[in-house]
Amino acid sequence: MKTSDLLRRVAAALLAAVCAASLVGCSGFSYFVANVPNAFGSFRRTSDLSYGDDARQKLDVYAPKQPDHRPVVIFFYGGTWSAGEKSNYAFVGAALAERGYVTVIPDYRLYPAVKFPTFIEDGARAVAWVQQHAREFGGDPDRLVLMGHSAGAHIAALLALNPSYLAAAGVRPHSIAGLIGLSGPYALAPDTDTLHAIFGAPYAPNDWQPVHFATGTAPPTLLLHGADDKVVYSAHTEKLRDALLAQGAFVETHLYPGRGHADTIASFTVVARYRTPALKQSLAFLDRIAAGSRASAEVTRRGNP
Repeated sequence: MKTSDLLRRVAAALLAAVCAASLVGCSGFSYFVANVPNAFGSFRRTSDLSYGDDARQKLDVYAPKQPDHRPVVIFFYGGTWSAGEKSNYAFVGAALAERGYVTVIPDYRLYPAVKFPTFIEDGARAVAWVQQHAREFGGDPDRLVLMGHSAGAHIAALLALNPSYLAAAGVRPHSIAGLIGLSGPYALAPDTDTLHAIFGAPYAPNDWQPVHFATGTAPPTLLLHGADDKVVYSAHTEKLRDALLAQGAFVETHLYPGRGHADTIASFTVVARYRTPALKQSLAFLDRIAAGSRASAEVTRRGNP
């Protein structure tokens, strides 16, 4: 093995290990490793645009240098609804923008400042902002793809599947062209004091679990999960997949043997891209939406490449 390949694999393993070691997200060092290779990519980044009055209601836009009115991706990061910064996920915006997709990464208010459903409502306001401004960055305001990792996948799924949040924010009906969920807790059952505090009365599981909102009119959906995830078990993805398929929705699912919670998102970085095909499969899904086709329905077994 070449020295350069060895160094790349060591850095990738370090990145995934450090990310996986924390339930609330990656460490500052691992974010540094993830983002340095994208510092001078072929995209335009516009930072700290406000979609509301709160200091946390800001977003960053990553736009291709030659945009082509393609679907816009809105990515919500994870962090147990209590941590996270949009700047740490520049590698996601860079990876997608360099391949032609305007990508928006919002911050949103976090626990303990807020509880459910305030961060969902923030997500809806961010989507409304994107719909109003997408053309300014070369994107299509009527083809929005909601995407997220971990807690962010929960936010994206609830926005995509429960139309009440987006309707309240003024988002045009039927503008959600797709959903991409990475390692999401779609059947969340709070099992810690913090989660009980975030998700509690007057709300119940029927309010916060995306699986309860699966319908045949759900947007085309791509679900990706590490089969050995010990933070959010892959059963969450399987339950949402099954709920969507039972309603006749279009869903594509990939479970990665031997991979954990951080591997799906780490695969969007340059150094850890080999760990799963998550980026490649996300781009293929986006390309089908861009071409105007719906993702084909598929019940995927463990080990699907």
